[in-house]
Amino acid sequence: MYVRTLTGGLAAAVVVSLSLTSGQAVAAPPDTANTPLAARVFTYDASGSAEFRSAVDRGAAIWNESVDAVELRPVAAGQRANIRVLADDGWPRALPTTLGNGTVYIGRQAVDEGHNTIRISSHELGHILGLPDRKPGPCTSLMSGSSAGTTCTNPYPNAAEKAEVEGNFGGALVGRAPAALPEVIVD
Repeated sequence: MYVRTLTGGLAAAVVVSLSLTSGQAVAAPPDTANTPLAARVFTYDASGSAEFRSAVDRGAAIWNESVDAVELRPVAAGQRANIRVLADDGWPRALPTTLGNGTVYIGRQAVDEGHNTIRISSHELGHILGLPDRKPGPCTSLMSGSSAGTTCTNPYPNAAEKAEVEGNFGGALVGRAPAALPEVIVD
């Protein structure tokens, strides 16, 4: 996950300097406006993802590298995961329940047709993070999914997709189903 650089120390220094020149030292209040918010952690269980386990782990890592507001972690033993990832013989799909929660299927049908497993994983996790399909679309758009063709192997969200996920988790939306998400997203 990349870290945003935030400023605010200058304002605090000015307040302290002004306080010292008036003859009385007063500590500046903490600068909470520029304090980075902690990422919202969601766990995923890829134990049912069969041969796609490494692709699922890489897809989660890509989201962790791409956004600050969310961190996807493998679930600890004995714990309940926010996201279940399963392999099946159908087409890849996501079943979001609430923002950051749901089930992802890495379908072998798309893999058999030549689609990239890491792109599939990252794309389906994008649905769980609140992103809709954007079809047809170019390879530079992760959420264009299969419409970008089998030669597209780009597993990274573009700037707009990153910003949308940041916005989804920057407010008090966690625990609520986003109005824009259908019950099942079949790619």
